[in-house]
Amino acid sequence: MTSAPEVLILGSGAAGLSAALRLAQAGRRVMVVSKGTLASGSTLWAQGGISAVLDEDDSLEAHVRDTLAAGAGLCDERAVRFTVARGPDCIRWLVEQGVVFTHEEGELRGQRLHLTREGGHSHRRVVHAADATGRAVETTLAELAASHPNITVRERSVAIDLIVERTARRVLGAYLYDRNRKRVEAVPAKAVILATGGANQVYLYSSNPFGASGDGIAMAWRAGCRVANMEFMQFHPTCLYHRESRSFLISEALRGEGATLHVPTPDGGVGERFMPRFDPRAELAPRDVVARAIDHEMKRLGVKHVWLDISHKPAEFVRSHFPSIYAHCLSLGIDITRQPIPVVPSAHFTCGGVITDLHARTDVAGLYAVGEVACTGLHGANRLASNSLLECLVFAKAAAEDLLQTLDQMPPPPPLKPWDESRVSDSDEDVVVSHNWLELRTFMWDYVGIVRTTKRLLRAQHRVDLLKREIIEFYRNYRVTHHLIELRNLVLVAELIVASALQRHESRGLHYTLDFPETLPEARPTVLTP
Repeated sequence: MTSAPEVLILGSGAAGLSAALRLAQAGRRVMVVSKGTLASGSTLWAQGGISAVLDEDDSLEAHVRDTLAAGAGLCDERAVRFTVARGPDCIRWLVEQGVVFTHEEGELRGQRLHLTREGGHSHRRVVHAADATGRAVETTLAELAASHPNITVRERSVAIDLIVERTARRVLGAYLYDRNRKRVEAVPAKAVILATGGANQVYLYSSNPFGASGDGIAMAWRAGCRVANMEFMQFHPTCLYHRESRSFLISEALRGEGATLHVPTPDGGVGERFMPRFDPRAELAPRDVVARAIDHEMKRLGVKHVWLDISHKPAEFVRSHFPSIYAHCLSLGIDITRQPIPVVPSAHFTCGGVITDLHARTDVAGLYAVGEVACTGLHGANRLASNSLLECLVFAKAAAEDLLQTLDQMPPPPPLKPWDESRVSDSDEDVVVSHNWLELRTFMWDYVGIVRTTKRLLRAQHRVDLLKREIIEFYRNYRVTHHLIELRNLVLVAELIVASALQRHESRGLHYTLDFPETLPEARPTVLTP
């Protein structure tokens, strides 16, 4: 395919690839842009699975109730019902594409899909491929996309900004930075889908790959889109604490299968189990409850981690249900069938993002947002476990369906203005970018983390203002680089997170502040307008 794409898709995770395949299979020309290789991004690392109602003892209403409860009153019930109702069909679509899920009794091609249970769920409804669901989904979809004649793949390319016709408020394409050639190209398209993931690399400790720098949120904001609920950053309770493995998640499914959390004893042994003191659901409480409990115990005892223990389960059960986690920990000298796992919370999921409707449309005509970059109303103040991949699949389908009905009526983009580098020069000050990156992520972790105060937020706001001015000055005077593009986006996302947190004078879901510990009677979203 040599002609310009009809649809430009920024991001190659489950959201971007499933949208691309649905459009391409219907005969539309698509370009998929990936920062790294095609099969990269956060989806690849997702362990737990995809929540969907597939068991006769479960119900759509139960899934809706669990999602609303986890969202702490802030979910949009229309979005929740829309997503939950379309989950089973999306699982069947994945199976049709060739994704192999785990079946009952461990048989990969048995009659019934094996369903596990995770925190906040009242039933077993999490479809999975052992403990590497994201890898199974991502690699299958990437192979299909790479071989499809209607899909052009642009690897190692980073979107800098959307190109928008301001009067008509319509997207015309995007500027892409080619990491290999170190050149910027204007790529036109009738429509653009943001599938760029979240912004969790704004924190010092994150379970996400380095590409999760909030690019889509920042680009959409600069293009004139509203964002919502940016204060709700989910911290996964159990990230492996090890100097040689800083971002490896220990799936919630372990707790679903009976793993328990314990404080360390002074000699490093396994002490008391503490979750029953914080919530009657114990280890199966929603993630914000578990993350705060771990944070509380670590601060109370002055320890660097807590223990997650599943060694009381049969060794073969552990190895068969969690082969990836078992193998990774064993490579670091931890046999999880006999030893506890050292864990800490880490930034994991951005619950807020670019505001969309149920067709994944944003405030700018022709611009769609799908997956973690978007705020659909599904997650509210806290995401229910394994609803993230579900949202990717459901809204990718919604965006594709809307585009298939409207693409022929969309005007072709005019010739685009090329990127102007005539007034900038090369820089040998990479150390500035590196230092600013570390400073930003450190003060966001310290001041805008699991437990917040107004004083900490104001300190963070002051630091963001100083850094933002420095980064903008650097951006205007030097040629762009991959890391400078990400840093520019991260500091903007940090500004949005802090501004949103300062506006919320209550504690709700993932936003917990010591200055406003109570929850207000009425739940309102935090909406920011450019």
